[in-house]
Amino acid sequence: MKPFMDADFLLQTDTAKTLYHEAAEKMPIFDYHNHLNPQEILEDRQMENLTRVWLGGDHYKWRAMRAMGFSEDLITGNADDYDKYLAFAETIENAIGNPLYHWIHLELQRYFGITTPLSRATAKELWDEANAKLQTKEFTVRNLILNQHVSHLCTTDDPADDLHCHLALQKEDFACRVLPSFRPDRAVHLEKPDFPEYVEKLAAAAGRTIASAEDMVHALSCRLDFFLSAGCVVSDHSLEGCFYVPCTAAEANDVFENRMNGGVLTEKELGMYKGFLLTNLGRLYHKHNIAMQLHIKALRNNSKRMFRALGADTGFDSMNDFAFAPMLGAFLNDMDEDDALPKTVLYSLNPGDNPMLASMAGNFAAPGIRSKVQFGTAWWFNDHKTGMIAQMTSLANLGLLANFVGMLTDSRSFLSYTRHEYFRRILCELIGGWVENGEYPADYKTLKEIVCGISYNNAVDYFGFDL
Repeated sequence: MKPFMDADFLLQTDTAKTLYHEAAEKMPIFDYHNHLNPQEILEDRQMENLTRVWLGGDHYKWRAMRAMGFSEDLITGNADDYDKYLAFAETIENAIGNPLYHWIHLELQRYFGITTPLSRATAKELWDEANAKLQTKEFTVRNLILNQHVSHLCTTDDPADDLHCHLALQKEDFACRVLPSFRPDRAVHLEKPDFPEYVEKLAAAAGRTIASAEDMVHALSCRLDFFLSAGCVVSDHSLEGCFYVPCTAAEANDVFENRMNGGVLTEKELGMYKGFLLTNLGRLYHKHNIAMQLHIKALRNNSKRMFRALGADTGFDSMNDFAFAPMLGAFLNDMDEDDALPKTVLYSLNPGDNPMLASMAGNFAAPGIRSKVQFGTAWWFNDHKTGMIAQMTSLANLGLLANFVGMLTDSRSFLSYTRHEYFRRILCELIGGWVENGEYPADYKTLKEIVCGISYNNAVDYFGFDL
């Protein structure tokens, strides 16, 4: 029996161990998509205790605790921090087979030097040891980031944001570059109840009137210019339902006007406006060499009762299952027709789409760019061992795994950078297995280049930085 989460955790073969310890383990981290709070980075916040570190905004953990039957007071409510922590410890003790179990223990090992497994029995011991360390200067938010050698991180930001934290951080001596990402979902999803209110907010930020779909494009273009001045290299879109129906500018303007006048829109009309906006934004991204991320198939806020109580992004989302391959192909082709398709990263929350996305990515290429359209890493409900193996296997089968831009955290937790280690170990075990099975030569120079590329170098190059 192997020791619990030792130095060779998840590494079965000699090749995997060599690739991880001599290549992947040494690479920095480029986290091109997360939900970290830039204000906390600017202020260099110091977390008070393990509860604040672990349960402050992580809906992965909240869902697990609800599955254990704990009251909402112990999850997102006003219960004592230590009582919340004990409930979480009991949850983790029962999380066998869940990636949370491994993530939590990697965090305990890498940040705190704690190798004792978390359980109700060990909870007090671990609480005291970790909390004592959290009070030292090595455990401020910035030092937690530097602890895992993060060179770049891209937060998720609305076009109307003033980015004051990012601009202030640019003036400070912080070794990690904190960059904004352009996420215009509230401008795209005109079916949302607060869309008219958001139009006013965006118009004020852009300093221009928004009275049509074309005006919306111009306002977003203005804000994108501002984001570029703050170092933005990537955009992000959450696509739910019909997101592309070809239409003219006049037709998109009619849909916008109908919505602003309180009209009820058909699915086709929603797709017309969204397609018009997204293709125009894609052309802007291409012009400015901004990568476009498309996150598809989240079915959000399924419990309306809990949405009313807690709001969005609190752990009540799941996978969707609508068909979208023809729509996605037509959307990408619309921009590609006049050579205006930006670098694009495709994700689906439903792993059944893996082969489709891997094959779709191969339809659109460009000289000088390795895998211009990427099949993105296993996302959200798929960022576990099984999901990562499935995503990378589909990519290897249907594309070029060696060009893959690798892992991202998609997290609100400053301790979540150990998920990159988890990913890299799985990557090395996957490749190592192919080598030891005689499916690829034991050419360690090339193998290490591939592993270092997927771990870090490919993302640096793809998003426009120098190694």
